[in-house]
Amino acid sequence: MDNIDDLAEYHRLLGELFPDLTPKEAWDRYRLSADQIEFFNENGYLAPIKMLDEDQISQLKKDLESISSGHHPKHALFYEYHSNESGDPDAVLFHSLGHWRITRAFHDVLWNPRFVVAASQLLGNKAVRFWHDQLFSKPAHHGGVVAWHQDYSYWTRTIPMQHLTCWTGLDDATTDNGCLYYIPGSHRWPLLDKIELAGEMDRIQEHLTPEQKQQYDQKVPVEMPAGYGSFHHPLMMHGSYENHSNRSRRAFVLNVFADGTRSDSDESMLDGVPPIPKGNPMNGKFFPLLYTPPS
Repeated sequence: MDNIDDLAEYHRLLGELFPDLTPKEAWDRYRLSADQIEFFNENGYLAPIKMLDEDQISQLKKDLESISSGHHPKHALFYEYHSNESGDPDAVLFHSLGHWRITRAFHDVLWNPRFVVAASQLLGNKAVRFWHDQLFSKPAHHGGVVAWHQDYSYWTRTIPMQHLTCWTGLDDATTDNGCLYYIPGSHRWPLLDKIELAGEMDRIQEHLTPEQKQQYDQKVPVEMPAGYGSFHHPLMMHGSYENHSNRSRRAFVLNVFADGTRSDSDESMLDGVPPIPKGNPMNGKFFPLLYTPPS
């Protein structure tokens, strides 16, 4: 199995890092409570949710180290690879997309039952289909920002808006090392302009109304131990500040949408991925079905 070129060919678990459960077994073991779903619907996010155990964290860290140098033999499979997306050596933000195609651990975490069950519930008990992954790494002492933004501002080429993001830390995430921040209730804001992800942290304020600026001042940090994650709505305003601590802050993101989401563009969705004609369902090799809830 180690000689597989592109793990996107495989829409199932390839290793034993995550349990291989039936949809019902996963649902019975990991489903969210009614209170958690209510909190998500009211606030636009849900955290903290345990996503990984120690062995899983350790393997994902090893895989991250193996692919982050830029010299991995499967490097060409990345959709995007930025050793420092900011371009500023004093504000480093490693950011990549497409690593699920490269290593087994980052491939198999898509089928992590803790993740897929919660994602299905937060999407309204719908079947979950993969959109794309991301890695964010902020080194100690000079880690950069992820500017305030709404995820769907980058995803308008897919409709309807029935998307979901899950952020999971591989290190303890604190205010000192650049944890995620949310503005509770901002998922009710309209879609705003897309901004430069590793640019000026507060640039989005130029697009806010006075009422939204008041909410902006009520932002909350989401501090979590390694292996815990948060889910958020596609219009949720979120970002993360610099890392000036003596600890790294590594995290990965899984972006999904409900099955039945369609292409709204004739252009390629991701670099190297064949276009899906406008109006056609988002499916196929690069957008696998991850979970269908039990009836």
